[in-house]
Amino acid sequence: MNNLLRLHEGEAQLVEDDAWHLVRGLEDPLPDGPLILPLGRWLMRRIEHHPARDAVWIGPDDEVESLKPWFRLIPLVAVDFPSFRDGRGYSQAYLLRTRLGWSGELRAIGDVLRDQLSHMRQCGFDSFAVREDKCALDALKGLAGMSVLYGRSVIEPRPLFRRR
Repeated sequence: MNNLLRLHEGEAQLVEDDAWHLVRGLEDPLPDGPLILPLGRWLMRRIEHHPARDAVWIGPDDEVESLKPWFRLIPLVAVDFPSFRDGRGYSQAYLLRTRLGWSGELRAIGDVLRDQLSHMRQCGFDSFAVREDKCALDALKGLAGMSVLYGRSVIEPRPLFRRR
């Protein structure tokens, strides 16, 4: 993926070589190497007993709870943002991290812009595929985000008034 940012020990870095290939459609040809497949296609490959090397991406209408039985097999979960106006991916990420206990890589894909990155990080994302027509180096600044968070998040579950 181009324009990929990843958090490493709390610091955001530009990823030069990402091995993962994002496959968007259910009928798209599969390139060689590690794949990020749509949930439906990923489930079909599980039924066919393919090795557990594929990652999965979920769309806004997918139920994140359906992934829980497969957590030990999934190397990466990507959450798709078809539009920057669609906030369902934030809820999906938060559910994956808090209620379902997903601890692996959680990647934001789709219409991912600089202004969203700080909020995505608070919801539990640790990698971000910034939209290809945007500058990833500029987007790094978006991860600096806000200096004080008032509400709860995956990173800081205590609200501000409880942190004193």
